[in-house]
Amino acid sequence: MFIIRPYKPTDKSVIVSLFRFGILKHVYPAFFKAMSHPDHIGVTLSVSVARYVLCGSSYFQAVLFGGAWACLVYYCCHEIYDAYLRRMLEAEVADIQANFSDSQANGFWVVEMVLNGKSEVARMLAAVKSDGWDADAVDAPSLEVFQLVVSFNQRRKGLETQLLETAVEFCKEQGLSRVIVEISSLQTAAISLFRKLGFTVTSVNILIVSVNAVIKLRFIIHYLLFMILTSTNF
Repeated sequence: MFIIRPYKPTDKSVIVSLFRFGILKHVYPAFFKAMSHPDHIGVTLSVSVARYVLCGSSYFQAVLFGGAWACLVYYCCHEIYDAYLRRMLEAEVADIQANFSDSQANGFWVVEMVLNGKSEVARMLAAVKSDGWDADAVDAPSLEVFQLVVSFNQRRKGLETQLLETAVEFCKEQGLSRVIVEISSLQTAAISLFRKLGFTVTSVNILIVSVNAVIKLRFIIHYLLFMILTSTNF
């Protein structure tokens, strides 16, 4: 049993936890996609071979430094999403009431379920009015889905569909022309869901990584190469 209702201030702590989960769950898919890229495969093999040659044909050292490179790639993937999470927690999510609930043009809904006699917020959807995020939408105000998150143990129960239908009805009530959802190519399940609901791909954007993350990645690579070239015993 569940109900879909507007956000209440008492939901704040649960919403923050859901939002954190919804952002950081993309770290692993991003990491695996990054490690499957030919460039990263080449670097991993190069680092392992270099360490193997410089350490007297030590398979252990080769595996160790190859694993170290993989850990650094994971760290950078985590840093990108964690930086975005921090920005959102300091901005839109910091005052949900003012940014969403108190604005007639925006909406914030949660799914409240009764489990074992206790009420639990298991899902959230936030949407904001957009004046157009591409050239074709300038004269067609839209409702942009800001965040759609479900708790881990409540996935695949149709809650996403119910929430999206709520957003669509809200869009109609506001006299808006369409609902926009911006997601990454890593979210294959979400893409499939939106297609089933009638959404179509209108544009593709290239993710621009934050400068800080790139600087850290370069520093880490240089440090790792320095360790390989200057150390004979590890």
